[in-house]
Amino acid sequence: MNGAIDYGSMMHRAMQGLIAEVLAQVAANGLPGDHHFYITFDTTEDGVEMADWLRERYPSEMMIVIQHWYENLTVAEDHFAVTLNFGNSPEPMVIPFDAVRTFVDPSVEFGLRFETQDSAGDTIEAEEAPALEGSPSEPVAEDGGEAGHSADVVSLDKWRK
Repeated sequence: MNGAIDYGSMMHRAMQGLIAEVLAQVAANGLPGDHHFYITFDTTEDGVEMADWLRERYPSEMMIVIQHWYENLTVAEDHFAVTLNFGNSPEPMVIPFDAVRTFVDPSVEFGLRFETQDSAGDTIEAEEAPALEGSPSEPVAEDGGEAGHSADVVSLDKWRK
């Protein structure tokens, strides 16, 4: 056996798989109860597809909300696609799981934070996520509803080398 077991990478992939499974269930059955998701992602990541005007407005990071108004949610092995409402303008988006920085379901106080790494493997702290206020100036899609309560965010990458 060569080297050490890379638990950090394995957990990262497992948590991406958890997000994929949750989104696939929602795609098939809709959102149950009060569940809804705040997903922050890196807009510069390879494979992110979004309208040019959104990319100009959010050149590095964006938060979306999957709650009341979403369509065409599909999940693939390495990404998900969804159409969201931005001021009564439906916009399709493709978001690779590698671009996801936070995934929060405030209805059950569940959250994950994926920290980025530079080419040398050093952890780079992710920027603090914007407040989940839902005001028009915040980078969220949907109807702008308030979060209701905060969620604990679990960071798994702090154990990576």
